[in-house]
Amino acid sequence: MKSKQRLLSAINRETPDRLPVTTHHVMPYFLKTYMGGISVQEFFDYFQLDPINWVDAYIQDTCSDDWRIEEENIPDSTYKTTRYKIMTPVKTLSMTLQGNEQTDWVTEPLIKEKSDIEVFAKYAPVPLCDVAEVNRQAEEFDERGLIRGTIPGFDIYGQPGCWQDATVLFGIENLIMETFSDPEWVHTFLKIFRDRKKKYVQSMKGAKFDILELGGGSASTTVISPAIFDRFVAPYDAELIELAHQAGQRIVYHTCGGMMPILESIADMNPDAMETFTPQSMGGDIDLKDAKRRIGDRVCMIGGFDQFHYLKDCHPDETRKAVRKCFEEAGERGGYILAPSDHFFDADIECLIAFADEARSCIYQ
Repeated sequence: MKSKQRLLSAINRETPDRLPVTTHHVMPYFLKTYMGGISVQEFFDYFQLDPINWVDAYIQDTCSDDWRIEEENIPDSTYKTTRYKIMTPVKTLSMTLQGNEQTDWVTEPLIKEKSDIEVFAKYAPVPLCDVAEVNRQAEEFDERGLIRGTIPGFDIYGQPGCWQDATVLFGIENLIMETFSDPEWVHTFLKIFRDRKKKYVQSMKGAKFDILELGGGSASTTVISPAIFDRFVAPYDAELIELAHQAGQRIVYHTCGGMMPILESIADMNPDAMETFTPQSMGGDIDLKDAKRRIGDRVCMIGGFDQFHYLKDCHPDETRKAVRKCFEEAGERGGYILAPSDHFFDADIECLIAFADEARSCIYQ
């Protein structure tokens, strides 16, 4: 099989020729620090992994002076700090990000007063899918591997899922507290995100994506309870998944963190695949064999590999054993794609070679 066929076979819960093996986002920090600045696709070629081409191609449904963004670089001795001021006809909103070579994070959320969501709902532009650009890149990539996208989060900094995007703009602790003190306001906030994302999902019809990401780590059970997930996460994202299917698209639901108490709840949302199946050794809670037993006949499983302990500072033979263990626990009858549980920043080249090589030797009979 070619890589695209192999990966799609697993996503469709079929049995490919061998275990598909890939990774999540290939981080620029890793490419620069360890690989001499090669491109993402050169990375896939070097390690002979099954390639993924992430395509982010958006257009705005409106272009208006009612939502104008100004950036201000704030001096900081440790981190790059950028404050965004958003001018609207009724109020100026602001949001601050910090970052280093590896990643960025929010230090000042956009929504500070509950009424701010009304400003956001009225004036924030909505991204739509640039179908022509997606298809151009899909045609260029051909059978090389998957064309993967994401349901866009807030354009300055966000996450694909409704709850997850809301946590970025309001703060995770604040939003959790409001589920108890003012749940109706939380539902109103989530409906704003749902309605924005619905427009994007409906605009994807005809786009030649192979799979798109929804979800995010803020809905894992290392962050929120299963009760909050069932009440405030699943209803909104399940609706988006159904709309995506109507538009001819597949969805992978991303949960980096705890998953075991909500495995069936996620599967009940009817995604085509689930990730990242973070092991207990990395702060998650996954028992990969039990997860396969419980939901492996309903969705494709992606991830499950401990990149922290077995892609760095270990002997390549240990990496190989960890790969084989994942295959034995989740690979039966296909429907499984081996990948690190989310992205990585640091790795030993020898271990990455062993990771890919051992996976390629995991053959289906």
